Amino acid sequence: MIELTARPPQLDFFEDAESPVMAAAGLGVDSVAMLIHMVENGERVDVALFADTGSERPQTYEYLPIFKAWLEERGVPFHVVRYEPKNFKNYPPYRTLEANLLVNGTLPSKTFGYGSCSQKWKIAPQERWTESWEPARRCWAAGGKVIKLIGYDCSPADQKRYKDREGYDDPKYLYRYPLRELGWKREDCIERIKQAGLPVPIKSACFFCPVTKAHELHDLEKSLLRRIVLIEARAKPRLTTVQGLWRTPVKGCRGATPRPGSMTEYILEKGLLPEEEVRMIAEKTPQQLISWQESVGGIELSKRPDMQQWIEFFNMTSGDLMRTPSTPTISEGFQKKAA
Repeated sequence: MIELTARPPQLDFFEDAESPVMAAAGLGVDSVAMLIHMVENGERVDVALFADTGSERPQTYEYLPIFKAWLEERGVPFHVVRYEPKNFKNYPPYRTLEANLLVNGTLPSKTFGYGSCSQKWKIAPQERWTESWEPARRCWAAGGKVIKLIGYDCSPADQKRYKDREGYDDPKYLYRYPLRELGWKREDCIERIKQAGLPVPIKSACFFCPVTKAHELHDLEKSLLRRIVLIEARAKPRLTTVQGLWRTPVKGCRGATPRPGSMTEYILEKGLLPEEEVRMIAEKTPQQLISWQESVGGIELSKRPDMQQWIEFFNMTSGDLMRTPSTPTISEGFQKKAA
């Protein structure tokens, strides 16, 4: 068990002498099982925060109100927090990670071996919310640390993530890993969720996350597959060291599932979208997007169309597949609609 009792004596001046406890609720199997176990065992959880990238899988958004209600019925406040970009220069405003990628013509940082998208879209919004949380402010003013619950289990993948953070000394937070204290692996977490009578959530991740397994693409709705094709096509001119969202190919040695480095190529290989549709999106839509970005760049920011509006129009037109010579392109159609 991790020692959590050390705290400055100044905290004793407050009515609530314990350090406040905040849980990072990713709404995947681990964080849900962690919270269920702690709440049903009567352990202290003062608030749970879900950082929404705006690009989670649809099933995660469906699960959100279910688990939010479960927690709040048991006295645990649940808040959705989001990254709030402000400096757009001459670009369309964006509010989601997907829109951020399309505006900048890039891929998630994890594709290139980094983790800054988690820092920017997950960790930073949680910490920004906590900075205005009165229990945290009082704790920090007294020299204490907020206890932050992280749902890393004892499975191999989380062992690595834990190793990367082990020994990290944060001036504001004391990190606790309840599932590791219990020695639980993923199957233990699944069983605990079932015992509570709740549905088991899917893996929490963006629909285009580079850690997506090949078989998981088969479960995505076609509109999301089209947007994966668009994300890779938009970034392709700048890619020099990677093929796509999956970075590099997997040959299938040692039991691994073979796949290309590009999700688009896999979508083509497995016929998840018609070849004509994929080619149309990959070859023509990025140019339409760039043209639209340039056309709105000079509009006053308060009146400038949001990138999400373009994505919604892209969805409505199925990637502009039905266009004939007399039918407007996505950009033309969007501008006519906006007018």
